[in-house]
Parts: sequence; structure tokens; C-alpha cells
Amino acid sequence: MQGVDVVANILKQENVDYLFCFPANKLIDAAAKIGIRPILTRTERTLVNMADGLSRISNGEQIGVGVVQAGPGSENAFAGVAQAFADSVPILMLPGGIGRRSGDIPTNFSAVKNYDHVTKWVAQANFADRIPGLMRRAYSLLRSGHPGPVMIEIPTDVGEEEVDDFTYTQPKAIKSLADPQNVKSAVEMLLAAKNPILIAGQGSLCATATPELIQLAEFLQIPVMTTMGGKSAFPENHDLALGASGHTGTGVVKHFLSQADLILALGSSLSQSTFAPRIPTDIPIIHNSIAEVDINKDCTVEVGLMGDTKLVTQQLIDEVVARVGAEGKTENASLKNEIQTVKADWLSEWMPRLTSDEVPINPYRVIWDLHKAIDRNNAIVTHDSGNPRDQMVPFYETLIPNGYIGWGKSTQLGYSLGLTMGAKLAAPAKLAVNVMGDAAFGMAGLDLETAVREQIPILTLVFNNSALGGYEKHLPIATERYGTKFLTGDYAKIAEGLGAYSEQVECPNDIIDSIQRAQKVMADENRPALIEFITREDAVFSYGH
Repeated sequence: MQGVDVVANILKQENVDYLFCFPANKLIDAAAKIGIRPILTRTERTLVNMADGLSRISNGEQIGVGVVQAGPGSENAFAGVAQAFADSVPILMLPGGIGRRSGDIPTNFSAVKNYDHVTKWVAQANFADRIPGLMRRAYSLLRSGHPGPVMIEIPTDVGEEEVDDFTYTQPKAIKSLADPQNVKSAVEMLLAAKNPILIAGQGSLCATATPELIQLAEFLQIPVMTTMGGKSAFPENHDLALGASGHTGTGVVKHFLSQADLILALGSSLSQSTFAPRIPTDIPIIHNSIAEVDINKDCTVEVGLMGDTKLVTQQLIDEVVARVGAEGKTENASLKNEIQTVKADWLSEWMPRLTSDEVPINPYRVIWDLHKAIDRNNAIVTHDSGNPRDQMVPFYETLIPNGYIGWGKSTQLGYSLGLTMGAKLAAPAKLAVNVMGDAAFGMAGLDLETAVREQIPILTLVFNNSALGGYEKHLPIATERYGTKFLTGDYAKIAEGLGAYSEQVECPNDIIDSIQRAQKVMADENRPALIEFITREDAVFSYGH
């Protein structure tokens, strides 16, 4: 068999169902020949975003795989891989490459050279008989340690090279516990603290640690906030939940983070950036991460707990039980009442926006009504970059793990469309919804046709305010003199032309009905839907710090 057949057969052994791809690459046919379904997108970035979404929602059961052609395919895929790297998502990229005889010619794009700083590991398969070993290393890295994209470039001549026979052993995930002495020190600090706070990050979702997080929070009677990436790791209707915080966040997070005397961060990198919660620097921090490079990176850490978040959280639970008994600490009714009161006060300030009847529609009203229009226990919702992210993170209340995909360490407009398609393929029984602005749709919207053609029934909500929200502060002269922030377009008509069900909504009282109509069409006809809401700009945000 040829080298591409070896790769395809290994992917089959790894239970790969979908190959997210754009031609021309012989690996696509080799995979299709043995029953791996190719999903062909309009742009390379979207196929990488789809692989990303599938990996996130599969929780390790499947890892998204992207295949592109040598040269322009590798060049065009860069943005998607960079986004997955920034957001720590494991995906396997298998780009084609220029034949080995021409690989050193400067005009030829080298994936190995150019992707080195946006992948966990990148290599070239320089001989076909090396492919099994390289693939085994790739999957070992994808399953263990800090998550991130892995890439193997397969030159054209290597893909066509004959291989007599091969064996492949599927690598297992490697998970580690934290130092037991550090666990004891952490619990001592937690039990002594008067106002501790638990921060759950994206690693909590990757480790499927939600049951353990709930148990630990209840045992310690500790309030829980999530990062933007960790949003949905802890149910936000729980009486110890504070909500999420990143660039924006709930007023409840702001209140409790400001008075905390100890931070327990689980499954978080604690990276400090525009889109991360602002961590107090004058209180002790207990920090769990799967990666040693995170600990003592941006924050001074009192106790480090390196290891898998699910296992480490269970270690903490066991130590709490050993010290205070099987029931944990006595219920703190005062704390729970304080959370409820602060939350009610914060929401009351925002109700005029969340329930606004103004026309054009206030975007906060769409987010608030989305709660009522869908079953949040059976849905996956995500934002896009910019204002939709800043408006949704505080106010969309999540109930189940992976019921929300929070992202944004890199902030590429249009990312949510491919992300949602991949999520839907990973969880076909769930409603998959992405909320994007008109600028984001302009970046990626034509790939809605991919969802139509491949029968991936996702629901896209477009906030059309005919503007690049917030950009005028960066370009005040260009905006005033040349109107650079203003956009035009009828996105419902575009969606209709691409074959999706579509509506344009201008009245706030039609929000819920339009979302429910779209869901019915999606269920009956197995096709995607797009609702374009004509909205006003609202540049007032809830900051969680």
C-alpha cells in the first residue's frame, strides 16, 4: 500500500469518522475508500475550526483531523491552527508537502518551519515506513499533557511511496496526580481561609471534572467562578455559582473576587491577558494545571498542584473528607444568600437592556430571550469575537458541561461558524447555536453552504447592527472622515441563497418565535438555519473585575 493508505488505516484504527478537508490531497480519497467521511469546506480555516469544535465536544473520544494540500492549503490553514493553539485544543493536521527533492527551494511553503510556533509538535514524514511511528507519537501528544495542535507534513512523494506492511499500536492517555504533600498544604489553606474563591478553567472541561468540582465546592462551601474558556464547567444555576469572567463578566464575580483572601484555580493556565479574569496579586494562590509551564508563569503561586484536573480535584476532596468528615463543611447559608442577593442586584441593573422593547433590537434582549427559546440542557451555544462575546459571557447562563464554548485567547472573527459545525457532528442529538456579528459573518459566512451541503443542522444568529462594534475607538479619524466602521448587507438573503432556512427579525417580540420556528425546520428538514436580528449598537458591558 502507499503512504497515504497507511495514514488512512491508522486514522480508522483511531476511530476517526470525519476528515475535514480541502483538495487536492490523495489522503482524502484514501480515507474515503475505507469509510472515513470527507467534509469539504469552502475555506481551509473553516475545516480547521470544525476539527477544533469536534475535539472540544468529544472530550477525547475523537480528535478532529484536518487535511489540506501542499502550498496554498497549508498557507490558508494557518489562522485556524493558530486559533486552536491559542485556545489549547488538540487537533491533528495532516497537510500535504512539496516532494522531498524540492523541499529546500525557498519559494515552497514549509509547514515544519512555519507552524513550529503554533503547534505542540510538528514534523515531516520523510519516509513512508516512518509514518506509523510518527502517528503514534502524534496521538500520544494529543492525548497527554497540555492540549494543542499536532501536525505531520506528508510530502507528495512520501504519500505515494510503497510500504510492504505496517503495525500500529494505539497510544493511551497519560494522566498524573499532584504531589500528595502539596494537596495537604492546599487543603490546610482552604480550611483556614475566610473568603476563598474557586476558579475553574478550560482544563476542567477537558478533564470532564464537573462532578468533582461540584462535590468539592459543596464540601468546602466555596463560591465558584469560571474563566471564559471554562464557562460551563460549573453549572451557573448552582447556589455556589458566581458565573464567568474574561474581558467581561458577571457583577457577582466582581463582588466576590474583590473580597477573596485565597484563590484555588483548577484547570486554568491563569494567563493574564485582555480576555482573562484579572487575578488579585496580593492574596495566596493554589494553582492546578496539567502543564508545568503554567505554574508561576503570570502569578506567584503559594502551592502548585500539577496534574489532571479531575484526578487532582478528587485528591482535594479525599483530603477534605479526611479532615472534616464525609459530609464536608456545614452549609454556609449566609454565603449562599449573599450570592443570591448580589446576583439579583446585578441583574436588576441590566433588566432594562435584557428585556428592552426598543427598535432596532437591543442585542442583550436576544441573548436573554435565547434562554427561553431553547432547551439549555440539550444545547451547545457559542459566541463569536467582539461584541457578541462581551455581551454573552456574563448573561448566557449555562447548565451542563460543554453547554457553552467560551473562546477568545485569539479572537478571529468568523471562528464560531466552523466551531459550531464541528460541535454538532460530535453531539448530533444536541442543538448547536452560534451567535455572531455581521462583521464575523462577512469573514466566514459562505461556509454556511458547507452546513447545507453536508446536512449539518446548526442555528446561526446574526446580530446585524451594520457596524464594526467598538472599532471606532481605534480608528476615530478614519471612522469620522470615511465611515470605516459601517457595513452593509442582507444576511438572511445570503443564507437563503446558500440553501439554509432564514428569517430577518426586526421586532423584539418576534425573537423567541423565530428561534423556535428555526428549530422546527432544522429538525424536520435536517438543514441549517440563520436568523438575522436587526440590532442597535450597545457598547455598555458588564465587567467582572
